[in-house]
Amino acid sequence: MNDLDRINNLIESRNKIISNIEKKIIGQKDIIDGLLIAIFAGGHVMLTGVPGLAKTLMITTIAKTLDLDFKRIQFTPDLMPSDIIGTEILEQNISSGEKEFRFIKGPLFTNIILADEINRTPPKTQSALLQAMQEKEVSAGNVTYKLDAPFFVMATRNPIEQEGTYPLPEAQLDRFLFNLVIDYPDYDSEVSIVKETTSGDDVEVEKVLSKSDILEIQELVRRIPVAESIVEFAVNIARSTRPDQESSPKFTKDTVSWGAGPRAGQFLVIAAKINAIFNGRKSPEKEDVLKVAKPVLRHRIIPNFRAEAEGITPDIIIEEIIKSLD
Repeated sequence: MNDLDRINNLIESRNKIISNIEKKIIGQKDIIDGLLIAIFAGGHVMLTGVPGLAKTLMITTIAKTLDLDFKRIQFTPDLMPSDIIGTEILEQNISSGEKEFRFIKGPLFTNIILADEINRTPPKTQSALLQAMQEKEVSAGNVTYKLDAPFFVMATRNPIEQEGTYPLPEAQLDRFLFNLVIDYPDYDSEVSIVKETTSGDDVEVEKVLSKSDILEIQELVRRIPVAESIVEFAVNIARSTRPDQESSPKFTKDTVSWGAGPRAGQFLVIAAKINAIFNGRKSPEKEDVLKVAKPVLRHRIIPNFRAEAEGITPDIIIEEIIKSLD
């Protein structure tokens, strides 16, 4: 099978996955697409939204559809690194009678981790998760353990309650491919949600892809060609978020304290590739880069004091940057 056939299969699989997920989730098509783009790109996702918007149900449904192991961790102020990584216990070897350490794996050893309210745990535990996200491995004592592949962190963050929370370090935020903002459903969708969830029907979802299929798709995406002009367009967007760049627009210099690093350009291109495939194109165009710009960049831009005082959000900054590049 050549790559063109594999791309056609991916389009067909994506359509099956969407129809499968819609059995459980009503609306939120853009969020579902964003989650699938991140999975096929091998990236992690931050989900920002108020409680009660079916974030957990959405992720568990995707995990079942893709035949991935799933675990949920409720992040709390007293959560320790060993609670998520695992711990070594001292036990006696029955055959030799000698005492030895044995590593008991924590919940990180799975395919999809739902890190619920990730900003409620202290920096020490956050840094343990950082190694897992970047290196796909964890360390316990003097031993390093590889995590199962594929491995994804889907973290939720409540934008309302800030009491008892810890700010996420920029280094950790930069590890997330997307920051997806989940909003309330529209009226018709909300009516359908209430109707479906108050009936006795329980719909089962089917498995569409396997773990090995997902790993093959991730390799396929890397091989998809991208025009030089599209790469330059993505890099120009990322560089335009930095206030210290001479080429940055005046709006950036007036409103941004810190901009996106080189990883942003990489993520813009890789996500644009998958968005192009989802829309029937074999190679990404500018519109694909623009489609993924906000979720890739919004958590990488730190507005300055003036912007915060005037209510200028990262999304507004991204919109102005895109206008300046037209």
